Order: sequence, then structure tokens, then C-alpha cells
Amino acid sequence: MVRVNCHAVITRLRSLMWNDVMDSDQWGRLPFVGWRALAISIPRSAAVVRQAQVAPVFCRALEYGDKTAIVDSSGSHTYLDLYASSLGLATRINQVLGRESMDAREQHISFLCSNDASYVVAQWATWMCGATAVPLYRKHPLTELEYIISDSQCSLLVAGHLYGDTLEPLAKKLGLPCLQLGPTSTLSSRALAEKVVDTGLETDWAERPAMIIYTSGTTGMPKGVLHTHSSLQAMIQCLVSEWAWSKDDIILHTLPLHHVHGIVNKLLCPLWVGATCIMLPEFQPHKVWECLLSSQAPMVNVFMAVPTIYAKLIQHYEQNFTQTHVKDYIRAVCQERIRLMVSGSAALPQPVLQRWAEITGHTLLERYGMTEIGMALSNPLMGCRTPGAVGTPLPGMEVRIVMTNTTNAIIAEGNSRETQVRAGLEGKEGELMVRGPSVFKEYWNRPEETRGSFTEDGWFKTGDTAVYRDGVYWIMGRTSVDIIKSGGYKISALDVERHLLAHPDIIDVAVIGVKDPTWGQKVVAVVQLQKGVELSLAELKAWARDHMASYTIPTGLLLVKEMPRNQMGKVNKKDLMKQFYPTKAPASGAAQRAQS
Repeated sequence: MVRVNCHAVITRLRSLMWNDVMDSDQWGRLPFVGWRALAISIPRSAAVVRQAQVAPVFCRALEYGDKTAIVDSSGSHTYLDLYASSLGLATRINQVLGRESMDAREQHISFLCSNDASYVVAQWATWMCGATAVPLYRKHPLTELEYIISDSQCSLLVAGHLYGDTLEPLAKKLGLPCLQLGPTSTLSSRALAEKVVDTGLETDWAERPAMIIYTSGTTGMPKGVLHTHSSLQAMIQCLVSEWAWSKDDIILHTLPLHHVHGIVNKLLCPLWVGATCIMLPEFQPHKVWECLLSSQAPMVNVFMAVPTIYAKLIQHYEQNFTQTHVKDYIRAVCQERIRLMVSGSAALPQPVLQRWAEITGHTLLERYGMTEIGMALSNPLMGCRTPGAVGTPLPGMEVRIVMTNTTNAIIAEGNSRETQVRAGLEGKEGELMVRGPSVFKEYWNRPEETRGSFTEDGWFKTGDTAVYRDGVYWIMGRTSVDIIKSGGYKISALDVERHLLAHPDIIDVAVIGVKDPTWGQKVVAVVQLQKGVELSLAELKAWARDHMASYTIPTGLLLVKEMPRNQMGKVNKKDLMKQFYPTKAPASGAAQRAQS
């Protein structure tokens, strides 16, 4: 253990970095700085990240030093603040785990934090220890939190300032240690450590497990998706390049931090390039509009959300911004200041896309991704975007559309340069398959499911039905719940939903396939109407005849007060089936049913 003048170390680090003269050997001779009695080393090989190297995002933090990384409810936090705070937590973690080697490679650490700097600190500290991060979500019921903690075989829990009362009982029940973080206002202290150790440990980050992210469970029990540092970095670098991230970007973050959309697209990408992330503790329409339109620094220039959020922002706009000069101001600010707006995680209704374009002047960039693969397809940053489509493959990603019958014939296969379609199969639908560096390693502790999810030649089977037409890819829905087989037709529930959302009285809709002795399945629309409006099945059918193919028109209608969507804007259609078409009679008042 060596005592150092921490101020001198930081000054020397900055001097070397800013003058761009530090090589890897110089980094290796410098002690790493942490909080209090620090007994952890960061691998020397990870201190500087070259383009071709694989290392976690925290390894880049010192490069950005005093630049603001996070703005949250407690204030601003620089990259150096986050780095030092993470080192302090990493020390505590290693002490609790008793890791003399300072390498917790086989350990999994779950953390439950608010959408603020504490999340970054918990994530970075986990990686500094060499452990695997397992993020939890504050709105999950205790049973689901316990399931994830147990299923991922976590060794330790980290509770954000507000969540000690949530995790402590679970930790006690499961026999696990639980560390609690203080308020984020205390994370920015520059009281750096007096004790530093440099063991010279070298680490190969590439195939080291980085994170287990649990699927949303909309088609079954949530599964732990294991990503390595290599696959995680592939996701980040691809989006940084294709969406032109830079250190000058400022993104507004309103999404949960237990899915790829919130973790990678909206947090790790900006932190990778030294940008700033403004984090709101939860989504509130008026707060988002306030941030988007604020003239005070830092001013937002990137925004990403799920369709439900855009719909709620539009609703708030319609109710509160009624004067013409206010509308003109909003459009001018969004056009002049914001360079990119993205929608994902669920299908984007065309009325939402069109109205958002009218309000802000932005055509939302639609893309396609999954927990297992990161982002695979995207409309272009610059150039024409096709509404309803998800664009073309991102660099490094390969995609296939394959017939799901016994032939497994390849309909289309493409990459970022081109897509080739088999003669005679133009416009045919099939299962989308993906291959590339961002694809996950395995479903945690589920070897059979992992094997069953890949073809023999390494293509991941997404379970989504897709089609390639007009030079772009279209997602028709989950094969298991969104492809309805009725009277010999294969009907895309998402296509039916897109048409129904054009109805002036419909706010939201989910289409499901219900077993039918005559047709195999019938098309049933679960609909949320405008307030004070009524709609019968006969009226819906009459309207639909002018807008839809006859065989796609719903033959069943369910009216609900509010569509049950999860935090990522997705509807669990299997839950809808259980709720409205159970083996026993549904609870009274659950919905008003009208059907032929």
C-alpha cells in the first residue's frame, strides 16, 4: 500500500491526458486513486482504451475529467466524481466479498437505484471489481425482484438511497449482504483516498461477463440475458458511429435502467464519448417539455423514448399549449436545437409519428433491437426515413428472413451494404434472424434455451416475423402472439393496430388472436377510446371496410379504460388473453365486451 498526494496524482493525470502524450506504459506506472482506505486496483491495461480494445466505459472517465457527465435531482456530477465514487463503492464491495485477489469475476451484483448518478456508480463499481452487473427495476413487485436476484445467483445487493427498505428484507431472506448508498448529493465529494494500491493486475475484458439483463417477460418468464464486455462495447460503438454521438451532445433520460434502451442507447453511449446525460427520476410530461424547451445550460439536443411517452407528450401538448405563438416557438426550438429524436422498444403508431412531426418538425427515427442483440436495424440518421419500417442493418450486423416451415428457406439476407432477396420470394414474411458482435453470449443458467435460440451456423432466432420490401425491413410482430392465423390467412396484429389507430375515436389498441372453432383464430381488438366516446363492433366494422382488407377486420371488440402497458410501452398480450378469455369467467367490470 502506497500513500500518495492525491491532488498531485490528479493534476499529473490531467496534464498528461490534455497534452496527449501518455502511453500505456506511463499509465501502468501511475497509482489509481479512490476514496478513503482504498484497497482495489484497476487493471492497468484498462486505463486507456484504444479503438480496437475492449474495456468498460469507466476506463474512459479520466479522459473527460471535470466535464459534466450526469445532471440529476441533486445537481451535476463530473466524470471524475463518478470515477472516484465508483472506486469507493468498489472498495466496500471487495471488502464485503473478501476478495483478496481484487477480482470478483465469478460474482454477480444486483443493484436497485433511482434514475440518477447512483445507478452509474453502482454499475461502474461492479465492473471495477470485475463482477457482473444485474440491474433491478424499482417498479417491479417484490416477487419479481426476488426472482431475478435468485435466478441470477447474486452474491451481493446494492441499494440506492431510497431503496434500502426494499432490498434489506430480501437480502435477509436470501442470506445476502446488502450495501446501501447515500444520497447522490454526497457522491460528488472530491475527498479522495489516502491509500492506493497497484497490483499490476492485467485483465482481458473482451469475454468477461459484463451484465445480465432480464427480458420483459411479455411472452414467458423473464430470462437473464448475459452480455460480455465485448458485446456491450459493440452495441455502444455501433450507435456512437451511426447516430454521430459526440462530447457536445446532451441527452434527456426518462427511461427505466433495466433494459438495453435505457442502459445502452441512452446512458452508456453518451458516457462513452464524454457527453452529458440529464436524468429525470421518472417520466412526467410537463418535466420533459420543460427540459426540451429550456434555454438554460445544459440544453438538450438528443431525445429517445418509447411510443407511449411520445403519445403522452402529445396529449400534454394538446391540453396545455394552445396559443399559436407558443406552438410556433416549440417547433422552432425543437428544429433548431435538437438534432436527433428516436422511438423504439415497441411499434410506433403512425398517428403518433405524424402528429409529433407536426409539433416538432422531427420525423422520429425508428429502429429495431432486442435485449439479446442490442440494435440490429435502423432508419438512417441523415436521409429518408420510412414510417413504420425499421430501416436496414447497422454496420457489423447481418440479418436473415427465413421461412418457418420445414424447408427453412432463406427469403432475404442482408447487411449494412445490401440485401439480397431470393427469386420468387419477394415480399414474403418469415422469422428474422440476426448475427453480429453485439449478440449475447447465453441465457443465464438455461443452456437448452440458449442452444434452441441459435441455428447451427450461429444465427440468433429473434422470434419476430419480418418482411423486406421497398428497400427496408418491416417488423410484423412477435410470431407467438402477433401473427394471427385466421381462415387460412396470416394476419399481422401490428398491421391491424396501425390501421385502427387511424380511427378518430381510438387512443390506444392491442390486437389479439382468440381461438375460434370455425376460423382457427379470430381477430379481437382491445381498444381504449377518447373520453366520453362510445363505439360498437358494428360501427368499427363499418369504418374498417374503407380502410382495411376484409379478412383483417376485427370480429371482436373489447373496450378498456386504459391500455395495460409495461414500463417500456409494451402490452403483454398473453396477460390480456388470461384476463379477458380465461378458462373461468372474467372478473365483472374488467371490460365491456362486444363481439359478433
